[in-house]
Amino acid sequence: MNLFVAGLSYRTAPVEVRERLAVRPSLLPCHGCRLKLNAGLDEVVLLSTCNRVEVYGTTAFWVQGKVHRLFRQLCPADVDLTPYIYVKEGIAAVEHLFSVASGLDSMVIGETEITGQVKNAYQAAQQAGLTGRVLNRLFQTALQIGKEIRTHTAIGRGATSVGSVAVELAEKVFAGDLSDKTVMILGAGKMGEACVRHLTKRGARSVLVANRSSERAQLLAAEFGGRALPFEERMNALAEADILVSSTGCPTTVLHKDEIARILPARRNRPLILIDIAVPRDIAADVEQLDNVYLYNIDHLQTIVRENSRMREQELSKCNDIIARRAEALMVKIQPAPEKRHDQEIELLPGWFLGGATACQS
Repeated sequence: MNLFVAGLSYRTAPVEVRERLAVRPSLLPCHGCRLKLNAGLDEVVLLSTCNRVEVYGTTAFWVQGKVHRLFRQLCPADVDLTPYIYVKEGIAAVEHLFSVASGLDSMVIGETEITGQVKNAYQAAQQAGLTGRVLNRLFQTALQIGKEIRTHTAIGRGATSVGSVAVELAEKVFAGDLSDKTVMILGAGKMGEACVRHLTKRGARSVLVANRSSERAQLLAAEFGGRALPFEERMNALAEADILVSSTGCPTTVLHKDEIARILPARRNRPLILIDIAVPRDIAADVEQLDNVYLYNIDHLQTIVRENSRMREQELSKCNDIIARRAEALMVKIQPAPEKRHDQEIELLPGWFLGGATACQS
């Protein structure tokens, strides 16, 4: 029995290649079924995300050097996959999945979304009858290790995106409770929208949107269940907001110290957080001199992102020690004795093309 993973990821392939191979979640069982039947695999799990497409499998055949031909079936013939595909076997495949499921192989080290994607891919394969003793144990252990690493290391601590840092800063000012807070977005840039999305996910009560384009303001406000208002009314709206995210793209300053000072009495000493992620900056730097006003620009946020990313990287050796130890223990259980290697071709049925499949054959 040979355990392997074959795939490509953001580390090896550009997005234009990855998108050609991507498989929708609803089609994972069908594509996995065809992969198992036509490639002579005993067990298979197909994992497809925006950052990777990977095939985990077991086979009686020796796979090194053969899977490039197998992987070709996921992609039209005009794309040369050879420079992008990696193949790992045995304990290297085990350690790779453990790293993937723990978020160690992600663009943002320690992110947790990939754990859910691994779980969904495994469950889809299991429910379709595509897994057996080896992959069941492998994926169940991988998901357990993901939890173990998050519990016993600091790999997932500290925000590592501008949006999540904005939430972290707001929660510090408001003692972790955003449930009764109003968020205002000035301008409708993508990064500002992402910040507001993070804040609303953490419980911010209402959203105000001020933008020079009223149509764009109304669309964004509708998405968040908020209220659109004319750009000229931004100061009146700011009097009721608790958190402002500004990203107008305007070449000159939009909010000045004296303007904000005039609305402070109406706020009755309520803290005001100003998150300026525009370049050039929207908010005058001397605003931070005002009482109960907290100003953060894009450099402040990105400095925190870099510091948190460095902290996560320092935890990698501890995480890798856990993975190495658990991988060795798993290999003893699933492959107690070395097996002979079979240097045979993986034989594909004529005309098999996974991307064009419309139904599974059992």
